[in-house]
Amino acid sequence: MENPAFGKRLAEYCQRTVSRGSAVSPHTLGTACLGFDCCASPALLSLPVVGRLFRGKKHRPAGSPSSPGSLSIDLVFPSVLGSFNGALSTVPVHDLGSTVIREVLKRAAVAPEEVSEVIFGHVLAAGCGQNPVRQASVGAGIPYSVPAWSCQMICGSGLKAVCLAAQSIRIGDSSIVVAGGMENMSKAPHLVHLRTGVKIGETPLADSILCDGLTDAFHNYHMGITAENVAKQWQVSREDQDKVAVLSQNRTEHAQKAGHFDKEIVPVFVSSKKGLTEVKTDEFPRHGSNMEAVSKLKPCFLMDGTGTVTPANASGINDGAAAVVLMKKSEAGNRGLTPLAQIVSWAQAGVEPSIMGIGPIPAIKQAVAKAGWSLEDVDVFEINEAFAALSVAIAKELGLNPEKVNTEGGAIALGHPLGASGCRILVTLLHTLERKGGHRGVAALCIGGGMGIAMCVQRG
Repeated sequence: MENPAFGKRLAEYCQRTVSRGSAVSPHTLGTACLGFDCCASPALLSLPVVGRLFRGKKHRPAGSPSSPGSLSIDLVFPSVLGSFNGALSTVPVHDLGSTVIREVLKRAAVAPEEVSEVIFGHVLAAGCGQNPVRQASVGAGIPYSVPAWSCQMICGSGLKAVCLAAQSIRIGDSSIVVAGGMENMSKAPHLVHLRTGVKIGETPLADSILCDGLTDAFHNYHMGITAENVAKQWQVSREDQDKVAVLSQNRTEHAQKAGHFDKEIVPVFVSSKKGLTEVKTDEFPRHGSNMEAVSKLKPCFLMDGTGTVTPANASGINDGAAAVVLMKKSEAGNRGLTPLAQIVSWAQAGVEPSIMGIGPIPAIKQAVAKAGWSLEDVDVFEINEAFAALSVAIAKELGLNPEKVNTEGGAIALGHPLGASGCRILVTLLHTLERKGGHRGVAALCIGGGMGIAMCVQRG
């Protein structure tokens, strides 16, 4: 599985682009991402920022359009990303969701009463009240008559919500759907089992972030161990992981300073003793990251001398939300909206849970095949950086050009709010394609429990 050509290409690219700034601190804080808006049609999804047309064939596999129409995503906007226990930590998750829903509807010029359905990914729901997505929908001014619900596919939840919205439009159940994801990991509670009481002794608390989000249910170990398994099986060195981590931070730093995220971000107003504070800048990125500082951090999952995964080459624990508006391409045309892109295909796949991080490999292959593309046809890949080890293994296995992957940085720099990340990377993909003049893009994520999800989009 070793790919010397890839390793050499990665090293050369990092040499050209990685800066040597100040030391980077461990990535233990999370970021929040907020909203997109898009439109889609019952047959093909046309995305305002990035999308792809479905190609009609007599036999259409799941995830391909069933009619010549196309689904559009008209606008996509993520919110600012907040660190774990940071600026967004006190904001209820449904308020994060409401913020992005209101903004995408406003930018898409869609009235709340015109929405057919709201579908959001959300993972850590304990203590959030009954149906948090319904709370977010009503809080955004959408009428009680409009249904709202959540889907749970761990890290893939936000992108799965977009797939479900596309399917709902395709079969005629809905005409305009708001889809996305939301998560406030800072507010995830600790749990204690006291339903029948405790007669004697101590009762341990369970961290819901770990037990419901970051621990493999089949092997009962942290996602970080699955990353170590991938690093070992795909022969990914600590140095290669650190190079990807620093490259991610440096790319995000450049993107922030160049204003590349400005169109994506929706500011969030947070109440404090001093009044309302506007949070409008991603908190998590570590500017000035460099190999010297990153290489000093110790492994945090395997500490027996064989570990390679550290806080710096893993994604963070974050808070945020993201949303898109989907509608038929014809509906977008009637409204005078220019779609950002079209959804061409999507796919999901399962793998052995102990190496869940390679889930995007079969998912990307299947989605690209359904689209009738080759990997070489793709201009930009957004593949969630849950861990750098996974990023290296996926790129090696698929033979991807590093200059096409996560060109604005990824979750190692921006953060990984579980339920929101799938939609966040789709938004970033769409805006990146638009800015670069690209036409074809792929968004993909690995999923705890041993799965992967991918979506192909196309502009123009």
